[in-house]
Amino acid sequence: MRHKKAFRKFSRTSAHRRAMFANMAMALVENGRIRTTEAKAKDLRRVVEKLVTLGLEGTLDARRRAIGELGGSGKSVARQGQVSTRNAVQKLFGELAERFRDRPGGYTRVIKLGPRRGDNAPMAVIEFVDYLQVEGVETADADDVHAEN
Repeated sequence: MRHKKAFRKFSRTSAHRRAMFANMAMALVENGRIRTTEAKAKDLRRVVEKLVTLGLEGTLDARRRAIGELGGSGKSVARQGQVSTRNAVQKLFGELAERFRDRPGGYTRVIKLGPRRGDNAPMAVIEFVDYLQVEGVETADADDVHAEN
């Protein structure tokens, strides 16, 4: 039985898990939607919800805690095709904080996609709840996401 087990370990060390979720959180903040395994998406939701809440606080302390959670000094510069901690934190405290100003929680959604070809791992898309409205699409359902991937 899994009593008092708060999260999954994913067969990784704690440092590897923390780095993995920091990278996934930065990718989600930067892109608005990412595709990953269902288990990772569900655990990533916890990390991202806390980061958005810090973004809503908007204080210097909250900004420093977000930089620490994303695993950077806040001074890193992104090369082409990479996401930097600085860009992610700026977007978190700027654009995302404005979008979710009146929302009391529940900033992300996980949409199940089905098994991955090759190892049959259950896949999912994690996205911000207003992702399709920001992109210019009026309505969203799981069929749109299935067709996209």
